[in-house]
Amino acid sequence: MTTETATGLDQKTRDIIKATVPVLEEHGTAITKRFYQMMFENHPELKHIFNQTNQRKGDQPKALANTVYAAAVHIDNLEAIVPVVKQIAQKHRSLNIKPEHYPIVGENLLLAIKDVLGDAATDEIIDAWAKAYGVIADVFISVEAEMYDEVKETPGGWVDYRNFKVIKKEVESDVITSFYLQPEDGEAFPSYRAGQYITVKAVIDGEAYNHLRQYSLSAAPGGDFYRISVKREDAALDQPKGVVSSFLHEHVNEGDILPISAPAGDFFLDVEDTRPLALISGGVGLTPMISMLETAIKEQPEREIIYIHAAQSSKFHSMKDRVEEIAGQNNHVKSYTVYDSPSEGDSFDKAGRIDDEWLASILPTNDAAFYFCGPKGFMRAMYQHLKAYQVNDTDIHFEIFGPSDDITK
Repeated sequence: MTTETATGLDQKTRDIIKATVPVLEEHGTAITKRFYQMMFENHPELKHIFNQTNQRKGDQPKALANTVYAAAVHIDNLEAIVPVVKQIAQKHRSLNIKPEHYPIVGENLLLAIKDVLGDAATDEIIDAWAKAYGVIADVFISVEAEMYDEVKETPGGWVDYRNFKVIKKEVESDVITSFYLQPEDGEAFPSYRAGQYITVKAVIDGEAYNHLRQYSLSAAPGGDFYRISVKREDAALDQPKGVVSSFLHEHVNEGDILPISAPAGDFFLDVEDTRPLALISGGVGLTPMISMLETAIKEQPEREIIYIHAAQSSKFHSMKDRVEEIAGQNNHVKSYTVYDSPSEGDSFDKAGRIDDEWLASILPTNDAAFYFCGPKGFMRAMYQHLKAYQVNDTDIHFEIFGPSDDITK
């Protein structure tokens, strides 16, 4: 995609879009929140696709606002946002977003801009944004078309959802359970890169709409199954209990069928990098880290690996035995456990939370590859710790659960 074809807009239109940047910065989340309200009123069938929990929490409107804002800022050079487009497009492909969805989004986004801004949203501004949205949508559709073609051409690959049978259900901790999946039809299915995810379509009795959730694959690729390890999201003061995680834990058993999409995602282990590898996880963020750990010891048997996991206590620590087994069998692997609130009798390396001094004391060098995953607060802290350790941004890799959020601020 060239700058000229990506922009495809006359100078007047681009000037109008750039002039609205301060307005988007101030009202962006209000606009996108109203957009989702209007779109679901006009097209309730789209609730089958969009995560309603993220809508209630406000995460999805904020994520969309950030994307629209970035597009406006870079309207003269949309190539600058291609990495973000590709990341979002991976999620769209996994959710089976189609070209016909984009006009619906565009129509309701323009209605929301007009609704929130009132008379300030002149016909000239609305017309400019209609043109800009058309160009931006075309970029997404083009990128996603390539991704759909790629998965169709992959041996065993498929588009849309395919039924997989739960061949094993294994409790990993008080809150995490693993599900081992194989195709119901017994046919071939594609491998994946360590760190990628699948989308599970949950069709739940009593629910008006389907629920789609993306879960990291928690085993090394190359086996005869996919494995996801799901945390049960219990009700708390600030959130209801997780609809899909509760469904999986309480109602899905061995022999049951789950429709899933083919593996996707741009967060995966670079097996060409031979420098020391640091894998850092908090809570259920260990799922892609376990996949990377198992992959690295198979494909890079001499690579130095530092595996760090933070949990509340041993009751919430999944796959500890597996990690200890790997560390015991591989001298180049070192494992560390951090418990925030350890229980009596727990075995761990640090109580409390990871801090700059402790992290620097166990890491061999800052010239390494660093991957981390976990709750957003944990990830913000890890990013700051690694920057304090003077790690280059190009060596910092992370995956965010749910809608994209900037953890670097």
